[in-house]
Amino acid sequence: MLEYFTLILVCQLIGEFAVTTMDVPFPGPVVGMVLLFVFLLLKGAVPEQLGHVSSALLNNLSLLFVPAGVGVMVHFELLGTDLWPLSVALVASTLLTVVVTTFVMVFLNKRTSKSRTEEGEV
Repeated sequence: MLEYFTLILVCQLIGEFAVTTMDVPFPGPVVGMVLLFVFLLLKGAVPEQLGHVSSALLNNLSLLFVPAGVGVMVHFELLGTDLWPLSVALVASTLLTVVVTTFVMVFLNKRTSKSRTEEGEV
């Protein structure tokens, strides 16, 4: 299990390094997550122990948000001065996420039902 936890951290480290060296406006952990996804695609499946490690991380995810919460409280006054732009960005990004998710789900449902129809399943 330690190997797969190390794999997750190494992917994040490579992502951080790539973002820093190439000066890309993406978060390093997102790039690392894409690298891990590519690794899993090449492997063809999620190893059982990686599933256990990721489940343990997800079960304790709330602990990982404590530093972010502390950062929000430290900069609470700054957030108050930019309340309107942050509120508009938050609402707009949420609505955009809902719309994009809806379109993706509709597309995937049509594709799935089409493939089932072609296979003779109803």
